[in-house]
Amino acid sequence: MRLPRRKLGTEKELYAAAIRALMRRALSIHQMRDYLGRHSGDEELISRVIARLREQTYLDDARYAADFARRQVQFRRQGRCRIARELRARGVPDRHIEAALDAAFAAGDESALVRVRLKRHLARIHGAIDQRKTASMYRSLLRAGFPGELIRAELRRALQVAGGSSAGANLDLPDSDTLPDESS
Repeated sequence: MRLPRRKLGTEKELYAAAIRALMRRALSIHQMRDYLGRHSGDEELISRVIARLREQTYLDDARYAADFARRQVQFRRQGRCRIARELRARGVPDRHIEAALDAAFAAGDESALVRVRLKRHLARIHGAIDQRKTASMYRSLLRAGFPGELIRAELRRALQVAGGSSAGANLDLPDSDTLPDESS
């Protein structure tokens, strides 16, 4: 059984805990406030430490959002919706999220990311590509944060290339009115 943590009572101790947390990984201001709240119950002390960290530019939501979005696009190949959803969950304000997404997707387009993910999916499929496998690829791309319209267009194109010119034409891809809610 784990013993409860000792609450930190001074600004110096709380600041040192914050620096240790930032050495492990980058945090948004909201995440840091939650972290410090678990280590101290004094809201005034937490606000002073966060103000000090912001003043020293150790905490900056705009930079955090830009770095996070760039990493998600570059390494995990995720779409705008998924990245925005994750940043909102981490407490980053919308104005920073939009700027970060615009910067992350400035160099490339989402359709290229969809094509890369589709190529990987199609390489793992054995046998004929039926409706069930197509729906699985569609749901996977939707979860990755790509818009349904883009997924359908790229999926049709990829299936035509993969299975000849008629393979993608006879598969029933979901229409925009039968799609699940993409904002969730």
